[in-house]
Amino acid sequence: MQIKEITTNKKDYMDILLIGDEDKAMINKYLESSKLFALYDNDILTSICAVMEIDKETVEIKNLATYTQYQNKGYASALINFVCNKYKTNFKYLILGTGENNNTLKFYKKQGFQETHRLKNFFIDNYPHPIFENEKQLVDMIYLKKIL
Repeated sequence: MQIKEITTNKKDYMDILLIGDEDKAMINKYLESSKLFALYDNDILTSICAVMEIDKETVEIKNLATYTQYQNKGYASALINFVCNKYKTNFKYLILGTGENNNTLKFYKKQGFQETHRLKNFFIDNYPHPIFENEKQLVDMIYLKKIL
């Protein structure tokens, strides 16, 4: 496995970013101001992670996505590990927001994240169309935090 920082042509990764966030307009709001890390296995792109500095103590994962055929193989966990190690000397917290999907929440809690708060109606108020995961419409954004 190899993780590379993508510094140019970030929009070339839109297809995989759309797995983690279904709306191009939302991705475009954070993409250029985020650091983008791509995980390759045998020179094949498997996963991507967009990280944004929020303040002097906090960084946020804005997007974490893995192509379907590479899911459940440890790639997203490896990217989270990489991000934690990269930012732990200069930041205290890693946060992220996600929809109310039990598998996703279990995954992040297994990585050491804890729920902090919800943004009520986030997916209804901020997306032009309903977002569904596992046949359930996403409504609230659930924020999680990990101490680095």
